[in-house]
Amino acid sequence: MAGAALLLPPAAFSRGATFPANERVNLGHIGVGGRGMSLLNSFLQLDGSQSVAVCDPFLSRREQSAARIESFYSTKKGSSFRGVRRFHDFRELLLQPDIDAVVIATPDHWHVPIALAAVRAGKDLYVEKPLGVSVAENRFLRRAILDYGRVFQYGTQQRSGRDFRFACELVRNGRIGELFSIHAWCPEIATQEVYFHEPGGSMTPSVTPPGFDYDLWLGPAPWSPYTKDRCTCYGSYHHYDNSLGFIAGWGAHPLDIAQWGNDSDETAPISYQGSGEIASTGLYNTISAWDVNCIYANGVELRFMSQAWARSLVESYHPNFNNHGTTFLGSEGWVSVDRSGIWARPESLLAERVQPDQVRLTESTNHYQNFISAVRTRHQTVSPIKAAVQSDIICQLADIAVRKQRPIRWDPENETVINDAGAERMLRRSMRAAWVL
Repeated sequence: MAGAALLLPPAAFSRGATFPANERVNLGHIGVGGRGMSLLNSFLQLDGSQSVAVCDPFLSRREQSAARIESFYSTKKGSSFRGVRRFHDFRELLLQPDIDAVVIATPDHWHVPIALAAVRAGKDLYVEKPLGVSVAENRFLRRAILDYGRVFQYGTQQRSGRDFRFACELVRNGRIGELFSIHAWCPEIATQEVYFHEPGGSMTPSVTPPGFDYDLWLGPAPWSPYTKDRCTCYGSYHHYDNSLGFIAGWGAHPLDIAQWGNDSDETAPISYQGSGEIASTGLYNTISAWDVNCIYANGVELRFMSQAWARSLVESYHPNFNNHGTTFLGSEGWVSVDRSGIWARPESLLAERVQPDQVRLTESTNHYQNFISAVRTRHQTVSPIKAAVQSDIICQLADIAVRKQRPIRWDPENETVINDAGAERMLRRSMRAAWVL
């Protein structure tokens, strides 16, 4: 069955039709673990969509998520609701002609392959971050989305937050003077160690639990034995076969805002240099902590750090350090934003108003509603595919710079590494036999 894994025939090559005002967008949810269930609950609150199908290689997750949908709609209707379809294999869900769009919240190594199959099957798509596990994958998906005219929303939901938009508008309108530096930081693996079964993650092979298709869970990733930590969220977050770790999985958020404020959604920095830490034992072998300096073609410096590396630097100017955030530093002041609030110097910046004739960024107050509205109208979402690819490229190149322990120079126009064949090879990953893009 896997031989033609991602070669589904496209159900529609058109740009998509506008939905009648009273017609709901039918959603299929692919990946309904912790993050997938959170997204499911968010989409259930919308009147413009209806969740009609779930898919996961864990039987227990399929049943739990389907039961959640049926209970929600039963309560909402005041009568019993049944009929949510359950799928073990995403390819079967994508063949359903009445499903208009999919929400993809699988382990990271599956994001792009499933998204690409969804595009070919004529579905619009909401894809969790980070985008992919290689630059080549990301470029492949971008080309397909643009060619087929599918609607894409990236799971960087901070773009639908008022404070994040306002901070970027202040920067884009020159309210902090000339932008010269950006600090972006996020949690590292150490913040999750309390949840691990054992330090570093178990490497002891174990029997897969009943009702779980481990081979399908691995999919295009290299084969490795199942362990009790392997298919937890931590195993998928921090094992390099399946992800880049928090340098991408969490880093996507502050970097996305850095890109938005710097007006660089369609490009990325041209140089990367830094250092980091990688565990030498255990299952969790992604970069665990990092400090990478990047420079854009316009001269703006981006310093991308994990939480512990960022603390002393950010606390030197920030009155309320949080474990994540994005700061824009300019010639006349700075503005910093995270999920707990927004700060600026001078503080008077926070009372300013952006006028209608000035740079105004896309206003979205609900990331999920923004996606559903775009599916109906065929308008661009607040977090489109081009922005997703470029912020993910920063994560990818930061990872390569740390692993190679040398500076990386990037050609953003041709999207290639300059004069470094070893680093260039790391822009691609091979896929397990029988799985192809």
